[in-house]
Amino acid sequence: MNFFLHINRKLIFILGLVILIFFLFVIFTKQISLLNIKPEINKIRISNADIEKPKFAINNESKKIFITANEGNFLDKNKILLNKNVRFKSNDFSIETEKVIFNRSEQTAQSKTKTYFKAENTTISSDGFDIFEKGNKIVFYGNSFVILK
Repeated sequence: MNFFLHINRKLIFILGLVILIFFLFVIFTKQISLLNIKPEINKIRISNADIEKPKFAINNESKKIFITANEGNFLDKNKILLNKNVRFKSNDFSIETEKVIFNRSEQTAQSKTKTYFKAENTTISSDGFDIFEKGNKIVFYGNSFVILK
């Protein structure tokens, strides 16, 4: 038998064995890392919302009031129910609440949930509010607590 052919068989066998061990090592480490990954089922959320993270604005001659929420559902063509972490923000004030009915065509908003109004020298806590006349007027309802600085 040829001496070089005998050496080549040993090298081929050793090289094949090293490659096999390498692949087994890679597969074994991948399985361990796959077992350590927890399923992210909590992050996958099925929502009944028509709009996720809706953004709107109430425009008038002097200012804009930006409206954001986590969820929105259409009630009809113009009315939208905004849910979860609803915020009205302008340069002068901010209002935070949990549920608001926003009318896009009339640019009005109404809430009957706990509301927090914050301005430079004023804080108001109430049981609800109405915004009308394109944001020029805000009326607070229910038990209201006003702090003036």
